[in-house]
Amino acid sequence: MSYIHLTTVERVKIETYLGLGMSIRSIARRLGRQPSTVSREIRRNPGYTTERAQERYAKAKGNCSAKTKPGPRNRSWVVSSTGRSPSQPSIAGSIRG
Repeated sequence: MSYIHLTTVERVKIETYLGLGMSIRSIARRLGRQPSTVSREIRRNPGYTTERAQERYAKAKGNCSAKTKPGPRNRSWVVSSTGRSPSQPSIAGSIRG
């Protein structure tokens, strides 16, 4: 199942529709989204504002990358530890401990 992230335009619309007192279901219908998506977005951002919601999204998105990026130093450590050039899953297991 794939997920399409909310756009800035959709976040502006959510803020506007909330200001007009519209229900979550009617906002979702207008955006062509599931009510749970809109509800989750509002729940994650109390006192909903577009700017704050977008900043929070950008910050969360920035934390999605790998925690340990393999490089030549990591590879040489794994090879010296195991005596062979291992597969990627075993490298990850060795680094995690």
